[in-house]
Amino acid sequence: METSRRDFLRVAGGVAASGALAGMVAPTAAAQEAGQLTTHELPALPYAYDALEPYIDATTMELHHSRHHAAYVNGLNAAEKAMAEARASGDFALMQHWTKRAAFNGGGHFLHSMFWKVMAPPGDGGGGEPSGELRKQLERDFGSVEAFKKQFGAAATQVEGSGWGLLHYRPEDDRLIVLQAENQHKLTAWNAFPVLGIDVWEHAYYLQYQNRRADYVQAWWNVVNWEQVADNIAALQ
Repeated sequence: METSRRDFLRVAGGVAASGALAGMVAPTAAAQEAGQLTTHELPALPYAYDALEPYIDATTMELHHSRHHAAYVNGLNAAEKAMAEARASGDFALMQHWTKRAAFNGGGHFLHSMFWKVMAPPGDGGGGEPSGELRKQLERDFGSVEAFKKQFGAAATQVEGSGWGLLHYRPEDDRLIVLQAENQHKLTAWNAFPVLGIDVWEHAYYLQYQNRRADYVQAWWNVVNWEQVADNIAALQ
C-alpha cells in the first residue's frame, strides 16, 4: 500500500507524471549542509484551454493555469529555498512565515495538479455518471450517487471565502468522505487523501459565473473525469 500511496501522491498531484517535479537540485557550496532542493514546475494541462467549454471558458482556464497555478509553484519554490537558506545560515527567525508559505503554496500546487486531471472534455471522458466499483463505493458511503453529489455540492458552495470542496479517501476504514478546505490547506484532514476536488476560489469561475458559485458547481459535474477519480482511489487501497 505504501508504494501505491506514493504513486498516487505523484500521479494525482502531478509530480512525476506531469513534470511538477523536475528533479533534485544540489545546493550551492555555501549551502552544502542545507540539503537538496526540489524544483517544482507547472504541469501541462492534459487538454486545451477551451476543451471544457461551455462549462468552463477558455479565458478562465488559461488564467487559472498559467497565472494562478504558476504563482503557487513559484511560491512553493521560494519558500523551500528560503528554508534551505535558513538551515545554511542558522537564522530561523522567519521560519513561521516560510512554513506557512510552504503549506499554502504547496497545497495550491498539489490540489490544482489534481484538479486538472479530475476533469476532462465533456463527452470525451468528462461528465456522465460514475460506474463500476466507484459507483458502489459512493452508494455504500453516501447512500446514493445523488446524495453524494448533493453533499459535495453543498460543501463546495458553502466554503467560507476561498477554498475547495473535496472528496477524500480514508484508508483507515476504507471510506469516502466529503470535506472542505479553506484557502488550500486549512481544515486539512491528516488521515485522508483528496481524490476529487473543485476549486471554488473566485478566480476559478468569476469571469463566467460572476458571484453564482452554486451555478458553477452544478455545471462542473459535466466535466468530472470519473475514471481518474476511480484510479486515484484504487492507488490508495
